[in-house]
Amino acid sequence: MALSEFEIKKVEKAGNAFLEKRRPPVHIRKQLDLSWRIENQSVYIYETRPVWNNPSEYQDLDIAKTTFIRTQGKWKIFWMRQDLKWHGYEPNLHVKSIEEFFSVVDQDQYACFFG
Repeated sequence: MALSEFEIKKVEKAGNAFLEKRRPPVHIRKQLDLSWRIENQSVYIYETRPVWNNPSEYQDLDIAKTTFIRTQGKWKIFWMRQDLKWHGYEPNLHVKSIEEFFSVVDQDQYACFFG
């Protein structure tokens, strides 16, 4: 089930605050940019970079994901491992709000999201 309009507004507010704090400077954004998107009940944070062998083409690389579990009223956090599969972020698997998710990713205490 997709997020409600109210939940989407909360995601937009928290996501834009995260980008304001974490997004690279304007002069770097053609080489590396950061953004987020909503798909159904999940929110993804991703980097955009030029393709290594064709700099005129860009690719999006997911780095973090959270999925809203409506029955529990929690957000489950995932990170993309080297095997290109999503794994639960064990140090902090669930958070109560979308703001907490963006805060966990921003702090990146275990270097899982930004290396």
